[in-house]
Amino acid sequence: MAASILAVFPGTFDPITRGHEEMIRRAAGLFDRLIVAVAAGHHKKTMFSLGERMEMVRDVFADLPNISVDSFSALMRDFVLAHGAQVMVRGVRGVTDFDYEVQLAGMNRKLMPDVETVFMTPGERYQHVSSTYVREIASLHGDVQGFVSPLVHQRLLQRVKERQSDN
Repeated sequence: MAASILAVFPGTFDPITRGHEEMIRRAAGLFDRLIVAVAAGHHKKTMFSLGERMEMVRDVFADLPNISVDSFSALMRDFVLAHGAQVMVRGVRGVTDFDYEVQLAGMNRKLMPDVETVFMTPGERYQHVSSTYVREIASLHGDVQGFVSPLVHQRLLQRVKERQSDN
């Protein structure tokens, strides 16, 4: 009998986009269990708190029982090894992402030689979508409805509204 394979898909998910969603759903079909690991993001100024980002990710994947959501704030290596994962899944949109991700995968292989890194690319319709662009467009009152789930879209509009009333 084949061993159950646990994979980890890490990211900041600020907010989770349709591109993330599409790749995570495909990864959930490839592996027995998948942990979506939400980064605390202490190195970034996030629009949403860690708790809010985790809640949005949980809501988006509530229909998939083999997905769980957890957070991490230290080395990804420590998280992966603590959970006993065999695979780390990374999203790659283009050449710039690929260059960075290949270097990161090389470092991760040194840090955790028994863990494989699998690269996934989003479908063509989401190739250009990034959380950074979504936040910026939403902040400037552009339409981001096609780039995020309806639930995330509502939360994004609410956050933009809150930030405007604070200014």
